Amino acid sequence: MTDAVMPAMLSQEELDELLFAVRCLEGDSFASRATRLIGRQAETLARALPGSARRAVGTATERAVRVALRVALHTIDKDSPAKAARGLHKAAAAASGAIGGAFGLASMAIELPISTTILLRSIAQIAREEGEDLERPEAALACVEVFALGGEEAGEAAIEGSYFAARGALARSVSDGARFFAHRGVVSETAPALVRLIAQIAARFGVVVSEKLAAQALPIIGALGGATLNVAFAEHFQTVARGHFIVRRLERRHGEDAVRFEYQRLRNQL
Repeated sequence: MTDAVMPAMLSQEELDELLFAVRCLEGDSFASRATRLIGRQAETLARALPGSARRAVGTATERAVRVALRVALHTIDKDSPAKAARGLHKAAAAASGAIGGAFGLASMAIELPISTTILLRSIAQIAREEGEDLERPEAALACVEVFALGGEEAGEAAIEGSYFAARGALARSVSDGARFFAHRGVVSETAPALVRLIAQIAARFGVVVSEKLAAQALPIIGALGGATLNVAFAEHFQTVARGHFIVRRLERRHGEDAVRFEYQRLRNQL
């Protein structure tokens, strides 16, 4: 008896879009982009950061995610028309450079929330282009969720891909956070649902921030190399955002099961 096969529901054009999303979400991590630029393993450099630096990154990323969450749920201009997010690319890349250079520990606590918020706005533009209604708390939280997606995870990731592994780990927290905000209309930093969501996203986002800081701390990087890393940092999250919101658009049209089935099939063919 053969296993049941879900019939194809997506058109060829939609399958092509989904394949593009798979490549965005399962392709280069930021660490691999950085490694090509600096000629050394970014993950190894990040693991070698002293404990004080890792703690500083953890504190700064949690604060940055908290600020991004507040912006996403309250102050993103949700009524503006969709327009190309590329116009914000350079601004986001330049802002992300604020956390670089000599670990950036002295100013990171102030500057990382600012650069993260600018990058969040470019992610929100991508979300609008893919049909998201950012008046809905769940859609707004999906923008913040991008900071936790696209990394390599062991175990589950090897089976179903890093995207769905990370998204699955966050699913309950995102759902609970959206439900809390829909009922209360406020971002309460003490609400268990939002505390858990902030901590989960910050932990994953902190991995990428650590890799960037470690790479920029190399004496050989210089101003030009640092600027290039800034662009790679912004490109990484904008690429992940594009794939994420393509998947969500197709899920709204065909349902999560059908899209996930085709996603896994396409991923296995890469």
